[in-house]
Amino acid sequence: MTIKSWKRRGEWLELMPGKVVTGSPDRQLAAEQWLLTELSFPEKLLRQLKANHGIQLAGDRLRLALFASQPIDVEPRWAEIEVLYEDDFSLVVHKPAGMKLHPDGTRADHAITLDHAVASYYEINGIDTSVRHVHRLDEDTTGPVLYAKNAFALAKLDEAMRRKEIGRQYVAIAEGQVSPECSKIDAPIGKDRHHKQRRRVSESGQEAVTHVEIVEVWERATLVRLILDTGRTHQIRVHLSYAGHPLVGDQLYGGKADAIGRQALHGEMLTFTHPLTGALIEVRDPWPSDLEQLAERERTT
Repeated sequence: MTIKSWKRRGEWLELMPGKVVTGSPDRQLAAEQWLLTELSFPEKLLRQLKANHGIQLAGDRLRLALFASQPIDVEPRWAEIEVLYEDDFSLVVHKPAGMKLHPDGTRADHAITLDHAVASYYEINGIDTSVRHVHRLDEDTTGPVLYAKNAFALAKLDEAMRRKEIGRQYVAIAEGQVSPECSKIDAPIGKDRHHKQRRRVSESGQEAVTHVEIVEVWERATLVRLILDTGRTHQIRVHLSYAGHPLVGDQLYGGKADAIGRQALHGEMLTFTHPLTGALIEVRDPWPSDLEQLAERERTT
């Protein structure tokens, strides 16, 4: 179902469910059933709202306390971020190269992660909610990262991730001339026992499927566009290395050192269904300058 009419009033979301609820002899029960069937409302969250008196009926309006204040549970540390999309339910920001997504204890405490920067953005803009990213990007991969701004959005977007309904399109520059026959890499990925940070193709690993589109073939490298059916750690890097074409600059997976100083990989588009309205949201992230310069260099070599 597509919700066309809704309004936010402070911490409350107001909906107009119609006579199926307002005309029912038990309006509260009808409202709960409507939420479950028409909005696919998460049952656990529905129970929490009921327990906290977060469901109200006022005339023909159904009010849900979806925007109740939550603590910003990541330390706010300011860093300039580029907002690519934002509404009351979600935030998409550009992750630059060299910035980890979240604190993981592997670097000094002063290192600012994207989660820190988003927490600062929330604090500055008076957004009282938890910092919750829905998917991940490697430290040196650039591209859009999706955040959920309330518990309802997080539950719906997490479920969409599990169902592989969030689309992520990448662009990369791989070493050598990639054959058009390399259009799909279907090879399971597991941990590398000999290197803590690496992953490898392994029969005992998890299913991993990468679709490869050849965009431009140059003398020393190939520009490829990639779509993932799965989201394994380092999936694109592992699969292209396995195919004999490691990413330019990706020394961890056999690529040669390059002036770009990182793997030549960028998330250029993110698509997802809006948690409430059901509308398709498409967010594009322009190429960073270092990738553009690398492509121009290889194009003219």
